[in-house]
Amino acid sequence: MKSAISGSIVALVTPMNGAGSIDTQRFDRLIEWHIEEGTDAIVIAGTTGESATLSHAEHCELVAHGVRQAAGRIPVIAGTGSNNTAEALQLTRAASECGAAAALLVAPYYNKPSQEGLYQHHRLIAEQVDIPQLLYNVPGRTACDIELETVLRLAEFDNIVAIKDATGDLERGRELVEQCAVAGMAVYSGEDEATFELMRAGARGAISVTANVVPGAMARMCAALLAGELDEAAAINETLLPLHKGLFVQGNPIPVKWALHRLGLIGPAIRLPLTQLDRRFCGLLETAMERAGVAQETMNAGN
Repeated sequence: MKSAISGSIVALVTPMNGAGSIDTQRFDRLIEWHIEEGTDAIVIAGTTGESATLSHAEHCELVAHGVRQAAGRIPVIAGTGSNNTAEALQLTRAASECGAAAALLVAPYYNKPSQEGLYQHHRLIAEQVDIPQLLYNVPGRTACDIELETVLRLAEFDNIVAIKDATGDLERGRELVEQCAVAGMAVYSGEDEATFELMRAGARGAISVTANVVPGAMARMCAALLAGELDEAAAINETLLPLHKGLFVQGNPIPVKWALHRLGLIGPAIRLPLTQLDRRFCGLLETAMERAGVAQETMNAGN
């Protein structure tokens, strides 16, 4: 398998100050918390990190800052995808230059490229930047679907090492895992509700929103799955299912930023066009957090 990263990979939020600037102090605290809680890797400036509303300069500096803070203790995967191939190339190059362990490239959104367009997009970046690269297929948000044949064509590049699957289609996900294993490419679950089943089928880990709130529990569940300890993993997953659902009652990352603010770990700020969580969902999400034992998870967070 080309990718050495496995386990619980948090799709980290980007804390912000009231004026909308990035809150690097709380960002650093989150990284330290994830290291303490056993998270296996961190995605910085991914879609959960509000990459769509970060400026180019903010994006590059946030990744570089995160790499410095992690200081080699945990792999940092930089979100570098764009619907503009030239921009994705620039972001991927910047991630490589600052020492990120890998780059995660969401499929080009909105402009609906053909499968050949997707292939040429990723091929160009893979040929020009020699950093390990992860494909990210989330058609529900991009209106663009990387088909299996295209994934396998891209697996021929040594530095295209994995794919994050957020299709939500378990049957398709199992086939993806099977075919990618033959090609030497890792698969990561990109849907928290699907993680247990996809990892049981052979996925190497999860790029998780839920791990923002319960990093220890997600790390333990993924470790149990990788060790074949299915009963233990299933028991943890059962407690987390309401939280998996609750963190998507509105568009990500609205609910997860509310949850982290509720715990005192970040401020309430989120960038337009996203707004804070609708009040009618607050009770539901708080109940899900309680069921998942979130208060215990945050004891070491220093809040």
